[in-house]
Amino acid sequence: MNADDEMILKIAKEVVIKFIELGRVSPTNFEATFRAVFWAVKNTVVDSRASALSGELLALSDEA
Repeated sequence: MNADDEMILKIAKEVVIKFIELGRVSPTNFEATFRAVFWAVKNTVVDSRASALSGELLALSDEA
């Protein structure tokens, strides 16, 4: 597991803990909620990096 995935797991855990405290998550729907939160955070991170990466690639192609 890389450092990014570990950080995403920690963020997902904190979000789900808040949902538990608010009574929005119970033991019966914990797994589905945790997976949904984890993938939402992971997709957000990947999408934000993809746009930054495409900008870097454009800058490199302009230099060449």
